[in-house]
Amino acid sequence: MMAKGVLVDLTRCIGCRGCQVACKQWNERKGLVTSFHGDFTSPVKLNSDTYTRIRFVESDEEKGPVWSFVKEQCMHCQSPACVSACPVGALNKAENGPVTYDFDKCIGCRYCMVACPFDIPKYEWNSWAPWVRKCSFCSERITDGMEPACVKTCPTKAMFYGDRDKVVDEAKRRIADAPDRYVNHIYGLDEVGGTSWMYISGVSFESLGFKMGLPTEKLPDYTWAPLSTIPFKVAGFFALLGGVAYLRNRGTQEDNVKEDKR
Repeated sequence: MMAKGVLVDLTRCIGCRGCQVACKQWNERKGLVTSFHGDFTSPVKLNSDTYTRIRFVESDEEKGPVWSFVKEQCMHCQSPACVSACPVGALNKAENGPVTYDFDKCIGCRYCMVACPFDIPKYEWNSWAPWVRKCSFCSERITDGMEPACVKTCPTKAMFYGDRDKVVDEAKRRIADAPDRYVNHIYGLDEVGGTSWMYISGVSFESLGFKMGLPTEKLPDYTWAPLSTIPFKVAGFFALLGGVAYLRNRGTQEDNVKEDKR
């Protein structure tokens, strides 16, 4: 099965948040009471009940202040650091694009949260039985030949869904056809080895708050080396504690033997 991708054309997004509503409905996530903090972005951050959100960004351009609306969700990296970091295989990169999560395998270590370069996985801190939560790329929908819920609901067709190579071609075509409309960069094409979700924009990605300066190499090459040593460090720590406890108890036992001989 061909890997899928999505192009988010930020020049077409009107900030209606229809994608947020569709995402919550499809994933059966509860609504939360929120408040504004300086702009119209709500909620302030992605959380375990909000897998996607529209971030409102006001930037100063030559023609004056400009509102931009940035859709955020899991980027579904081509070579995900979260998958590489998970010690029990609870996260998996599917052939058709999504990074999926297996609740039954997760041990709650949250290495995925540390490894993700985009700060996407969220933990259910207020739950008695917490899990890691994030956008699943509507894996069950695209496996059945349907579009992701957020893509289907967008009234301005700000998202273009299809085979990833066709999505890249579409992004390049739009930039070439309208160089005055877009900055000459496809965000997600090369970042961290490439992502399934990619963006084109009329203003700089830096001014929109995108993470810049990310390596173009696959992140597992960076993350696995240090993370793979953690289990050995933990084992060594407990071995050290065991040794200290043994020496302490041996001294106590020797003292008890001496007392008995007296």
